[in-house]
Amino acid sequence: GREKFVERVWQWKYEQRDRILSQLKKIGASCDWERERFTLDEGLSNAVKEVFIRLYKKGSIYRGTYIINWCPRCTTALSDEEVDHDDVDGHFWHFNYPIKGERAYVEIATTRPETMLGDTAVAVHPEDERFQHLIGKTVVLPLMNREIPVIADRYVDMEFGTGIIKVTPAHDPNDYELGKRHNLPEINILNNDGTLNENAGSYEGMDRFTARKKIIDDMNAEGLLLQTENHVHSVGHCQRCATVVEPIISTQWFVKMKKLSEPAIAAIKNGDIKLHPNNRGYKNYMNWMDNVRDWCISRQLWWGHRIPVYYCENCGHENVEPDLPESCSKCGHHKLRQDEDVLDTWFSSWLWPFSTMGWPENTPELEYFCPTDVLVTAQDILFFWVARMIIAGYEFMGNKPFSDVVLTGIVRDEIGRKMSKSLGNGIDPLDMVDQYGADAVRYTLTRLTSDGQDINLSEHMLEVGRNFANKIWNAFRFLSLNIDKLPDFPEVYQNNFNLADRWILSRLQQTINAITEKMEIFRQSEAMEEFYQFFWGEYCAWYLELIKERLYRSENAKERETALSIASYVMKTSMELLHPFMPFISEEIWQFFKLGKEESVTQSNWPVANKNWSWTEDIRKMEIIQNVITSIRTIRAEMNVAPSRKAELFLKGIDSDIDILEENKSIIFNLAGIERIRRVAEKETPDKCVSAV
Repeated sequence: GREKFVERVWQWKYEQRDRILSQLKKIGASCDWERERFTLDEGLSNAVKEVFIRLYKKGSIYRGTYIINWCPRCTTALSDEEVDHDDVDGHFWHFNYPIKGERAYVEIATTRPETMLGDTAVAVHPEDERFQHLIGKTVVLPLMNREIPVIADRYVDMEFGTGIIKVTPAHDPNDYELGKRHNLPEINILNNDGTLNENAGSYEGMDRFTARKKIIDDMNAEGLLLQTENHVHSVGHCQRCATVVEPIISTQWFVKMKKLSEPAIAAIKNGDIKLHPNNRGYKNYMNWMDNVRDWCISRQLWWGHRIPVYYCENCGHENVEPDLPESCSKCGHHKLRQDEDVLDTWFSSWLWPFSTMGWPENTPELEYFCPTDVLVTAQDILFFWVARMIIAGYEFMGNKPFSDVVLTGIVRDEIGRKMSKSLGNGIDPLDMVDQYGADAVRYTLTRLTSDGQDINLSEHMLEVGRNFANKIWNAFRFLSLNIDKLPDFPEVYQNNFNLADRWILSRLQQTINAITEKMEIFRQSEAMEEFYQFFWGEYCAWYLELIKERLYRSENAKERETALSIASYVMKTSMELLHPFMPFISEEIWQFFKLGKEESVTQSNWPVANKNWSWTEDIRKMEIIQNVITSIRTIRAEMNVAPSRKAELFLKGIDSDIDILEENKSIIFNLAGIERIRRVAEKETPDKCVSAV
């Protein structure tokens, strides 16, 4: 029974909660773990009841008939997000419906022949010249011998199918709306278990798919089946059990959404709330919201927030109260029965930004955290959750719940399929964490994410993240092994800076600005790319190589201290920039270099560029040197010249550039295997020489 079932689910919840939290912790989610909330916590349940009662009293919640998604196996209504739409190989069956009093027919095509038993009209487009003569006539519904009208409606697509459609208001959402416009009867032919009911005539009691086959055979026997056409179409399946879902007219609880949605539409239009990426998010959001339908909030389940409506057994009055009232507010009778249904799970989720903070009580948390700044979520629940949270924020808090919404893609397998148990193509993140490390998993996913697009992921891609983590750690080890005690800040050694020092400090300031700018506009993958290019491509590949001469061969202590000071400063600052992406390795390394009172990198200030450390001319000089060294290395690699073999470098071109190369020839000697540099005339070409531009 209900009570024992709910008891078992609570038990299961307590067993599973620690697993979920440990997974979040293992991948490095940075949360205030003391603020954990669960949808059915007492505080959140009170908020749900309060919202239901307020909307009911306002007239925004009502009980009525509407087209809903129905699962015949689970025997419950389903929200749109609980229905998976898959393309299936089906058919278009073309039938003739006789025109009353004439030896003529109208041809319709359908993918669900069983629903014809509930037809209450056929429709044509009012401007379709082919069918003007039919409007206002009557056709006889085959197999049921029921007369139904021919109506005109602009919903009909003149180019699709035969240009004439059957109208089944009780079993199609578009037909339902069309039926309302024309005051058509609504005939439900289905029982809750997917069998046909008494409205189906001789087909009563048959399973819907058995009835489909029988109807096709019977129409064929009467000479009314014209053709069977192969047709691939999208069919809704229950997310829980994969049963084909039926659109069905049903008595449910609904929220009137049109009026409630107006502030949420305005908030996106006027930029009060921004969607990222806006090009995809705005269009989808507005498409949903401009065509919003009433929200079916009741579910025929046992687990969930029970609808706070108590029916009087004497007069039938609906008593809407937080808890069971002592007596009926209308007749005073004491025998009351609570509604059996529970609320759609999103009915509690749409309150999340403020229900978790103690609403409807005016708590300090509510005042501080509402509205918040950023919501990060998936594109596919933009309407089901995001839009509804915005609606709830304006309705119950009088304000937006957040300022920015970042829409992520979905992680798919390497050939673009959605990961699923049935396909066996899923990748368990925790297995990947065990194998490659949490930082490597986070890094890889961040780098692959581009402007809300889906990710095609294969396991071997995570090796890139692991390699980068190893590179970071090796760079740290190189420094830590050369540091006896933490050096002073670079400002102390500014008079000792050389070209390489000024270059790396300048590039660090540029990188700080670039990453900050990308993070501010939620381009995390681009921010990560900036970090990667700087840290691996410049700091590790060039600067750490350049300072080895000062660390190992220089007799000048100041030179060694300067190099270690700058290298340590850049490493520490880099870890502050890296921390949002790779929290574990960055925290570990930052702890080694910390000089302040902060206990964690999370408590340190986000880096701000030092305007005094911007030597743009030195960046240009270093780029010239790097280009020359890279060209020499490429030639040596292509010709298999061993690094130990020294070469002579001839230079010709712009004098000022050659001056820079000659002034910094020690860098070229150390990093390119060069022993002599000679300037040559423009027309001079040395013998046995390989050239590069």
